Amino acid sequence: MKTVRKIIASQRKSLGEGQSVMSPLPNQWVDQISPFIMLDHFGPKDIPAGKPFFVPPHPHRGFEPVTILFEGKVEHKDSLGNSGSIKGGDVQWMTAGSGVIHSEGAPIDFAKTGGTVHLIQLWVNLPKRAKMSTPKYQDIPSEKIPSIKIENTTLRLIAGTFVDQTGPAETFTPILLMHGIIKAGDKLSMPIPQNYHSSIFVTKGELSTDGYEIPEQHLVWYNEDNQNIEISAIHDSEFLLMAGEPIEEPIASYGPFVMNNKAEIIEAIQDYEAGKYGTIV
Repeated sequence: MKTVRKIIASQRKSLGEGQSVMSPLPNQWVDQISPFIMLDHFGPKDIPAGKPFFVPPHPHRGFEPVTILFEGKVEHKDSLGNSGSIKGGDVQWMTAGSGVIHSEGAPIDFAKTGGTVHLIQLWVNLPKRAKMSTPKYQDIPSEKIPSIKIENTTLRLIAGTFVDQTGPAETFTPILLMHGIIKAGDKLSMPIPQNYHSSIFVTKGELSTDGYEIPEQHLVWYNEDNQNIEISAIHDSEFLLMAGEPIEEPIASYGPFVMNNKAEIIEAIQDYEAGKYGTIV
């Protein structure tokens, strides 16, 4: 089985206006686990009626922000005129590409009643050839996500191929992304392609792997040795498995811009300030 390279505890990160997320990536030890460059975990949090959850308009360029919604509702709008909403179990895979301004939050009906919101936002790097591609969305409803049952464990396959099934998300580089739900005492072995970087983030409960106990809000980064990730559940647990072929290119990032060098970052900022990303109507 694969051995553990590093175990990373999440750090609290402020979003402003009293909202915060728990973030294990990036951190002071690890800049990225390519192709994954950021993970923010929000909730589960009860949002009171009349106090909507909202992230104001902000730009992106050069990567893909992916929202994996476990509970609640989230509505999005962007400067290209796209809008829509997702519910618990759905995934929104946005390719920022050459640049877009984006906002997201609870829709009006959810804000009126309140409720629980639980989600992960994962940033996936783009290779140089795709960093200036046309922005687009993939709104992926839960009904289109294959649910793979292995004894009492459920694996929801968002991207990539696993046991002869393929997830619905279209990606620029090879990726395996799964949401796992495992019962206490159960064990699971997951084969990972040899050249992939791989990690698991525990969203609920506690797992055991390679002799280590991994509580929730912790990320396990595995070595590339061997093929199988083997886990067992100490309690009823949920996790996100992230594996992918690394993008072996230089990376330069500044806030919501992820490019290959400093000159491209400066250009991204200048284009945003010049209004080239458009505005949200």
